Amino acid sequence: MFKKLKAHWKVDDINLLMIIATFALGGSLCGYAGRKILLLTDLEKGPVWFMLYLILIFLLWPVCVLLISIPLGQFAFFKRYINRIWMKISGNKKDKINHREVISIAIFASGAGSNAEKIIASSKNNQVFRVELIVCNKAGAGVLQIADQAGIPTLIIKKERFITGDNYLPELKKHQIDFIVLAGFLWKLPVQLIQAYPKKVINIHPALLPKYGGKGMFGSKVHESVIANKEKESGITIHYVDELYDHGEIILQSKCLVDDDDTPDTLAQKIHALEHTHYPAVINDLIKKQNRS
Repeated sequence: MFKKLKAHWKVDDINLLMIIATFALGGSLCGYAGRKILLLTDLEKGPVWFMLYLILIFLLWPVCVLLISIPLGQFAFFKRYINRIWMKISGNKKDKINHREVISIAIFASGAGSNAEKIIASSKNNQVFRVELIVCNKAGAGVLQIADQAGIPTLIIKKERFITGDNYLPELKKHQIDFIVLAGFLWKLPVQLIQAYPKKVINIHPALLPKYGGKGMFGSKVHESVIANKEKESGITIHYVDELYDHGEIILQSKCLVDDDDTPDTLAQKIHALEHTHYPAVINDLIKKQNRS
């Protein structure tokens, strides 16, 4: 249970202990304060007394846990926690503390999930976006383990339904997904899905588009082609997704040198470093700009 809580809240052992202590002490303080307030009335214990006590507990609990969280160093965590509870109760995804919308994103991935892992880590303590769903087309993909460790729901998709069915749009709506990030996802997106999320689907490609893009150009195949053609530089391209492979409007490109002794593996390491540095930051900045517009 504690392992799942650590993954879900994205905290270490010490902070988990402090969070549990805050819950316990805050709850005790809340109960004590509620009883003290009711002692100021002349009510005897009965249905009305218990109803008022429950109302007081509901109103006092956020205040009590926030007070306890300050000396235990957990104020930031509980500020976010209480705000999320309020958003769920009210059905409003507006971040009342920061007066802006916290965007729910889905990551589509097919492989090990190193980019997904970096994006999930970036979403920790993030008031711009949250990773709410991992979508994958391979049951044994490493990204599913990453999602499980982070306490993020997963959706395994089948090609027929994805391409010719409802495109899993009902599931995306169920999770209130606002934005889609492709991170090593190897299937071409159906037009209906792209149209359902206009300018809200982005991809990262391990080359400087328009070179070395298109159907079949992914992973080591890209790096092998770059080296075979004796390119002096390669890099990454982050772009919007449209109806064609690796074709949408470019958001950002970042370059690296291709050395004479580079192999597909060593070039892949350089590309991964660029991906892990830039992709989470671009997602954050892009969503910020869209929120302001």
